[in-house]
Amino acid sequence: MILAQLAHFASHATSLAFFDGEESVNFSALGLWQHMGWLAKGVAIILFIESIWSLAVMIDRVLYFSAARKQSREFAPKVAGALKEGRLDEAIKVADRSKKSHLAEVVSAGLAEYRASGGSEAGIESAQRSLERAESIVHAKLKRGLSVLATIGATAPFVGLFGTVVGILNAFQAIATQKTSGIGAVAGGISEALVTTAFGLIVAIPAVMTFNYFTGRVEAFDVEMDNSSSELVDYFIKQGSKR
Repeated sequence: MILAQLAHFASHATSLAFFDGEESVNFSALGLWQHMGWLAKGVAIILFIESIWSLAVMIDRVLYFSAARKQSREFAPKVAGALKEGRLDEAIKVADRSKKSHLAEVVSAGLAEYRASGGSEAGIESAQRSLERAESIVHAKLKRGLSVLATIGATAPFVGLFGTVVGILNAFQAIATQKTSGIGAVAGGISEALVTTAFGLIVAIPAVMTFNYFTGRVEAFDVEMDNSSSELVDYFIKQGSKR
C-alpha cells in the first residue's frame, strides 16, 4: 500500500516537472512575431503589403465613384436643358466643366464630333462611333484597380495557407529536436500557422466583397452611359430630320 502511494506521488511529480519544463509561449502580437521563423515573417509581410494595397484601391475607387456620381447628377439636367433649347455649344461647355463625370466624358465626345461634322448623316454615324470609343475609355477608367482587388482576394488565402504549412513544419521540427510531445513543443508552430491563416482571410474577405460591390457599380455606370449615348444619338437624328 505504501509503495503504491509512493509510486503515485512520484508519477505526479514527474508530470508536474514535465509541464514546468515546457517552453511558455507568448501569444501577444509581438510575442508571436518574435517566435516566427524568417519564412513565416516573410508571409506576414506579404499579407500586410497586400492589405495596404487593397485598402488604397478601395479608398481611391470610393472617392472616384462618389465624385462621378455627384457630378453626373448635376450635369445631366443642365446638358438636357441646353440641348432642348438647341444650345449645342453651351451643352459642350457644361460637359467640359464636369471633368470627373462618366456621363460628361461620353456626352462631350459625341457632341464635339457631331458639331465638327456639321450635323450631317455621316456626322451622326461618326458621333455614334465617337460615343462608343468614349464609353470604352471611361469603362477602363472605372475598372482601374479592380483587378488588384480580385488578385488579392484570390491569392491571400493561399499565401496564408503557405504560412500554415510552414508553421506546422516548424511544430514537427520542434518535436523532433526537443524529443518531447508536450503542448509547449508545438504551441509556437501551431500559433504561427493559425496567425498566418487568419491574416490571409482577413485580407482576402474585404477584398472580395469590395471587388463585387465595385463591379456592380461599374455595371450600373455602364448602363447609364449606354442610355445617355442612345438618347444623344436619337437627339442627333431628330435634329437632322428637322433640316
